Amino acid sequence: MFSIAYSFISIRSLGVGINYGQIANNLPSPSRVASLLGSLNITRVKLYDADPIVLSAFANSEVEFVIGLGNEYLQQMMDPAQARNWIQQHVQPYIAQTKIKCITVGNEILSGNNTQLMSYLLPAMQTINSALVSLGLSKEIYVTTAHSFQILSNSFPPSSGTFRQDLNEYIQGILSFHSQTGSPFLINAYPFFAYKDNSGEVSLSYVLFQPNPGMVDPVTNLHYDNMLYAQIDSVYSAIRALGHNDILVKVSETGWPSRGDPNEVGATPENARLYNGNLLNRIAQNEGTPARPSVPVDIFFFALFNENLKPGPVSERNYGLYYPDGSPVYNIGLQGYLPRMDYSASQKNVIYFFNLLLLQIVLLISDMFF
Repeated sequence: MFSIAYSFISIRSLGVGINYGQIANNLPSPSRVASLLGSLNITRVKLYDADPIVLSAFANSEVEFVIGLGNEYLQQMMDPAQARNWIQQHVQPYIAQTKIKCITVGNEILSGNNTQLMSYLLPAMQTINSALVSLGLSKEIYVTTAHSFQILSNSFPPSSGTFRQDLNEYIQGILSFHSQTGSPFLINAYPFFAYKDNSGEVSLSYVLFQPNPGMVDPVTNLHYDNMLYAQIDSVYSAIRALGHNDILVKVSETGWPSRGDPNEVGATPENARLYNGNLLNRIAQNEGTPARPSVPVDIFFFALFNENLKPGPVSERNYGLYYPDGSPVYNIGLQGYLPRMDYSASQKNVIYFFNLLLLQIVLLISDMFF
C-alpha cells in the first residue's frame, strides 16, 4: 500500500481534483490558495463560478479549471447572443494564461423541484457549447452539468441502477448531448449520506474503504468492497438502461464532513480522515470500478476549505480538508504550505494611515494631560 503523502504526488494525472468553494468570509486570497495547491501538487480545480480573481491568480500555473455557470443564469444562457457574450467575458480573457477545460452549466438542477429550470438545462448546455464552437474553443473546453445522486430511483445492486422515471424526459436529451460532444456525465456522490440515514444497516467499514466482506452483485457476480464504486457503477447502469454505452462517468463531488449535528451520524474527523485518505490510496493504484476495471475513477474531492457561511446543517460547513488559515483539519499526509498574508499596496496604505491617525490621537491625548 502506498503512503498517503506519496499517493497525492503520484496521482496528479489520474483524475484527482479539488472543489474550491468560497461561501465564507475568512478564506485566504486566491493568490495564496494558488501557492497552497502548488505545494500540494494539485493540478485540477473545480469552481462554482468563473471568479476572475481566482482565474487570474492561477495564471501560468499547471492547474486545469472546471468553471461553473450558476443556476440563476440558465434562462438567459438559452439566448445565443448572451451565451457568446458570457464566454467572451468570463472565459476568453483568461484562457491564454489559465487552463480552463470545462464549463458546468448549473448544479444539481434535476434533483430540485423547479421543473421550469429543468427545462432550461439542456438548451442552455447546447447554446453554451454552440458558442464555444463558434469561437473555436470547443476542442479545448467541454460542457456538462453536475447531478445529485438523488436523480437515481434505484442504485442497489449496481447492475440495477436506474434514473427516476419523472426525470427521464430531461436525462435522455442530456445523455444524447454527452454522446454527441464526448463530454462526461458528472455525479455528486456521498456515501456519508447513505450511512447517516441508515447507520444500523450500512457498514461503516464499507463506506470508509476499510477491510470488510463487501457485497456481490447477484446479476453480474461482481464483488464490491466499498459504496462509492458501487454508486459509480449504478450510474453507468442507469445510463446503459437509457441506451448509452459511450458516456464516461466522473465524480464531481465526494467527501466526508469532520463535524455535524447530533443527528448526523458518523460526521467525525477520524471518519473524514479515513474516507478521504483511503480513497486517495485507492486512486493511487490507478484502479477502476468492478464494472469498469480499465477506466480509472475520476474524482473531485469536496472540499478545499471549511466554508463558514454555507447554510444548512453543521456538516455543510465542515467538509474542508483545510481550515482557512491553511492548517489541515485532519492529517492524511498532505504537506501543503499557505504563504503568509500578502498585503497589497492599497492595504498597506490603509494600515499606514490608520497608524498615522492612531499616532495623532496619542499626541492629542498627551497634549490634554501633560
